[in-house]
Amino acid sequence: MPALLLACLAYLSVALPGSTLGLLWPSMRLSFGVPVGALGILLVFGITASVISSAAAGRVSVRTGPLVAAGTMLVAVALAVEALAPSLWVMAIGTVLFGVGFGTIDTALNAHAARHFGARDINWMHASYGLGATIGPLLVTALLSCGLGWRRIYGLMALVLAALACVFTVRRRGWQESPHVCRAAEDKPGPATARRKPPAAVTLTFTAVETGIESGAGIWGYVFLTAGRGLAPETAGVAVSAYWAMMFAGRVVLGPVAQRLGPARVLAVAVAGIPAGAALMTAPGPGLLAVVGLMILGLAAAPVFPLLTLMTPQWADSATGATRMVSLQVAASAAGSAALPAGLGLAIGAIDARVLAPSLLVLGLAMGALYACLSRWSES
Repeated sequence: MPALLLACLAYLSVALPGSTLGLLWPSMRLSFGVPVGALGILLVFGITASVISSAAAGRVSVRTGPLVAAGTMLVAVALAVEALAPSLWVMAIGTVLFGVGFGTIDTALNAHAARHFGARDINWMHASYGLGATIGPLLVTALLSCGLGWRRIYGLMALVLAALACVFTVRRRGWQESPHVCRAAEDKPGPATARRKPPAAVTLTFTAVETGIESGAGIWGYVFLTAGRGLAPETAGVAVSAYWAMMFAGRVVLGPVAQRLGPARVLAVAVAGIPAGAALMTAPGPGLLAVVGLMILGLAAAPVFPLLTLMTPQWADSATGATRMVSLQVAASAAGSAALPAGLGLAIGAIDARVLAPSLLVLGLAMGALYACLSRWSES
């Protein structure tokens, strides 16, 4: 089984339970007798665990296969703990285990892709996560309609993930290094290479802002379109679904384009497209204009993180340095996708839903400035 297929299967499988927590939470909270807002407690535990795990995984000298297998098994154990949890605090333990497992998988896959995949393959790998996130809610809805409770659903998912962990263990040799490994990251750098290495803080801040924009637009897009631009709930719901579909399609379509034209060119256009989409969302006019802007933003954001990951070995001192940098980028991605949407939510609560679009525009322009700095350092 080739590495790309293994990577896509791993990402798709962990996306299934990761995308269904919000759907199952109403049933869960009734079981535990807690308010709706208690979900925030679980998210804090899970995101913190994921950030720490992502940063730490890059320093573990273990091959991709064992890390992916171990991370998948840990996610399976987490789901089993959650399925049997008698209280919210035991549920929190399961959420921590899930975060650690997911962070390990995320770092292992991206570090491997940065060294072995091309622009098409790494985008397709990330697109598989979007496919899993799309299938998950549909599958859970069908299971709920068949009368299965949330505990049984989590138990089934635990069995599926455990089986996949066994598959990844058996197929661990499928991750063996390709002869086409990027030599730029392996060669000992000379003075010219050292000058091209951008500051880690700039790269990580760029990653956090980009994923924060991506997540914030998806989380708050419905509120913005309904309360801010006056669209009907049904129309806004379709628009937000289309936004995520654009993220998936963008990675499928733009990956081969980047393979042909070069990652740097497509990444530059994508970075410029994010504030362009936010500007259309901000501009006064019919609600349809805001929907078009949201679609452009989703399409532009789709390839940014995969292509940035792909280019990371060019800025690293060694293969080990590239792996560690990718692990920090994954951690920054998790932090940004949680912190910025939370800040946007506070702004919406303090002002109104229309503040989302100009906020995304400012963040998009800041992200563009950070990318300009990265480009200048890499060209010097």
